[in-house]
Amino acid sequence: MKTPKKIAVLTSGGDAPGMNAAIRAVVRSCAYHNLECVGVYRGFQGLIEGDFKELNARTVKNIINRGGTFLKSARSKDFLTLEGRKKAFENLQNENINALVVIGGDGTFAGASAFAEEFNFPIVGIPGTIDNDINGTDYTIGYDTALNTVVEAIDKIRDTANSHNRLFLVEVMGRDAGDIALNAGIGAGAEEILIPEQNMGKERLLESLSRSKKSGKTSSIVVVSEGDQIGKNIFELAKYIEENLKEYEVRVTVLGHIQRGGAPSCYDRVLASRLGVGAIDALLGGETNVMIGIVHNKVTSVPFSEAIKGNNEIDEELIRVADIISI
Repeated sequence: MKTPKKIAVLTSGGDAPGMNAAIRAVVRSCAYHNLECVGVYRGFQGLIEGDFKELNARTVKNIINRGGTFLKSARSKDFLTLEGRKKAFENLQNENINALVVIGGDGTFAGASAFAEEFNFPIVGIPGTIDNDINGTDYTIGYDTALNTVVEAIDKIRDTANSHNRLFLVEVMGRDAGDIALNAGIGAGAEEILIPEQNMGKERLLESLSRSKKSGKTSSIVVVSEGDQIGKNIFELAKYIEENLKEYEVRVTVLGHIQRGGAPSCYDRVLASRLGVGAIDALLGGETNVMIGIVHNKVTSVPFSEAIKGNNEIDEELIRVADIISI
């Protein structure tokens, strides 16, 4: 692999706080090493349409504190086809771009991996997703900010729950991973936490809520990951609880996309900066088809195949902690 002289960067998939900080780090690391850098707008779709813009150290000023991604993001059905990926490769060749940094989640890495292998093109990934569901890294960019957003929201909901002696079901993001629900639930002092990795069952939930009531609790918070397996949806679950525990007045709050927005936390800004620099270091070191992650607070790299293998395991110790302190 030849040392790259011109590197492109794009963001793909769901936006996450800290993506702008990662872009900034990639661009300024390129400037530091006297490399040209190009931003690709709207992810892989922009790669196919040739929506490129030259970036330098000054064009990325004042973005480290901004949520979202100024390069935009988009789902690309065209990139799923060989014809679409071929067009993307031709655009990169026409612009004399010889390496690519992609910021996103497992879907982004799957597309990038296929592209790298088909066209022997150097690509390095940076994990940017609030779900924290990528293998090979302890944390993904945006996860810490999303946690803080959820905890702040639940703290406010608890004020109302206490004032009216109500049970609140709070749905958080996490269709396939319960990291947000588990950690935010512990941080916000939730009475129960429902995650997709564990099927608690309706009866056990009712027993737990009944015990809470008998122990003297006048209000409760249950954090529900959107991928939880107990009911079809959180509203059906609320109805079931009301029908079987008449003493509870149940309310539902779905936090939704509020979890994706907002200024990134200090941790996410630092993490994004470290991984952005690490991505350029990896490309200059001849690495490709890898993701740059953080393990035991050390920047590392793992093959895309390892990062996207799925089945990211939930922390059993945290589940035990949640069970003990919710008594």
